[in-house]
Amino acid sequence: MKFTLSIAMNPLDQLGELARAAEEAGFSSIALPDSLFYSETVSADYPYTPDGSRFWTEETPWADPLIAAASMGAVTERLTFYTSVLKLGSRNPVLLARQVNSVAALTGGRFGLGLGVGWSPEEFRWCGAPYEKRGKRVDEAIEVLRLILDGGMVEFHGEFFDFDKLRMSPAPPSRVPFYIGGHTDVALRRAARVADGWSSAMMKFDDLRDTIAKLRGLLADQGRADDPFEYQAVCIDKFGLDGYREQGDIGVTDIITMPWVFDGLGFDAEVGPKLDSIKKFGDEIIAKIGD
Repeated sequence: MKFTLSIAMNPLDQLGELARAAEEAGFSSIALPDSLFYSETVSADYPYTPDGSRFWTEETPWADPLIAAASMGAVTERLTFYTSVLKLGSRNPVLLARQVNSVAALTGGRFGLGLGVGWSPEEFRWCGAPYEKRGKRVDEAIEVLRLILDGGMVEFHGEFFDFDKLRMSPAPPSRVPFYIGGHTDVALRRAARVADGWSSAMMKFDDLRDTIAKLRGLLADQGRADDPFEYQAVCIDKFGLDGYREQGDIGVTDIITMPWVFDGLGFDAEVGPKLDSIKKFGDEIIAKIGD
């Protein structure tokens, strides 16, 4: 069982201190959220709230996740960092590969790429990407990313992306794991087909259990039943030692959490009390979870 600290929507000047405290407390990773901008109006529902509304505002702080990973990597030694999840549909995969190469090198290989399609039509169109055929475009973009990140001189000629031989150096010091986010059948099939793991958004325990079981079946269909595969979970109704152990029993390998929430602190709280919450979580949960 691993624990990951989510830094979503926290003030950017706190990130370094939060990362150092997480490493000292025994967290294995930092989960980095992604939001390009806040459009005044949006033409699609947010898929992870009951009423489709966004639970952040135009003033909520967001850092570019790859820049944040490089920054926090510079003040830590063991923590890994992964996007949870980066919206690939609105990005060019060749440019993104350059960024991932850089952050992987700067962190000594302590970086994983969590990927999703994206849900906001405005983010696609205002960044110059078509909203139509977004699923197929993302599948091809994943191929491009893996091809470039694996190193060497490569070329690609597809429906959406086309380039002759190129090489990006340095290649990552180790293979960059890909994690796929999303709860739809299409996203789960994509995870089973191409990813090293799956990352949930906010889910209740029963739904999480059913989804993991479905993913295991899909992995078996792909001939990958025995492959290493991460299940990164944000479970909203099972907490504490017993709750986390129950998550482990259904297959969760990595619990994504914000310890200060359990102490009644908001995203915009001062950093000191958050550091206390992280330490307490390490002492009372991480240090005891294997007992």
